[in-house]
Amino acid sequence: MFEGKVVLVTGGATGIGREACKAFAAAGAKVMIGDIDERAEETVAIIKQAGGESDFTPTDVTDSAAVNALVRATLDRFGGMHCAFNNAGVLPPQRPIHEVPDDELDAAIDVDFKGVWYAMQAEIRHFLEVGGGAIVNTASVGALIADPNMAAYCAMKHAVAGLTKAAAVEYAQKNIRVNAIAPGFVVTPMTRHWAESKEFTDMFFQHNISGRCAEPEEIAGTVLHLCSDAASFVNGAIWTIDGGQTAH
Repeated sequence: MFEGKVVLVTGGATGIGREACKAFAAAGAKVMIGDIDERAEETVAIIKQAGGESDFTPTDVTDSAAVNALVRATLDRFGGMHCAFNNAGVLPPQRPIHEVPDDELDAAIDVDFKGVWYAMQAEIRHFLEVGGGAIVNTASVGALIADPNMAAYCAMKHAVAGLTKAAAVEYAQKNIRVNAIAPGFVVTPMTRHWAESKEFTDMFFQHNISGRCAEPEEIAGTVLHLCSDAASFVNGAIWTIDGGQTAH
């Protein structure tokens, strides 16, 4: 599906990002990973052991210059870039709005929103030069609904959804597609503390008709589809992958 294609993935060190990187590589893509987490080296090693091509450029997505350098590194290393998955993010501690300190709010803004903004700017500049491309952003069911004590996260994910739609409108005539995924509760290193809490899971499963959490590999397939030619008429969409949580 992606033979001869190059994909850039931010936040590919663990979780959904790692599984997406592995899936892209298995489908024939060359994968560049941008992440501040050195565990991205493990993702590269896994891909290479399976016979794929991948590389890692340490990248702080809150730094626009670093993100621009990541795109240049992708082009230098692999000779092109055809699609991008902007997945890097943070999950702030759960607190009511009136107790959220400035540094936690700033981290949510800088990583969860500005990180996507900077990545899209750099990617779109390249796609305009080469005649098109596909971008997928990681939003969340928190971009569609809200939960208590997660205001900063939900606000930034709502912003990602809005940015996705705005970019799709601006660049559709330039053959650039921009979509987002809205995963529900996925078990990753970032969320494992919730998955291991019986109190939390008992509460959560009351509102999810699937009665379970998702594994990261269950999200990767949708990312690949949205980046592929099979989704050529999908643009400005927020794809919900939540096991029925928002349908209940």
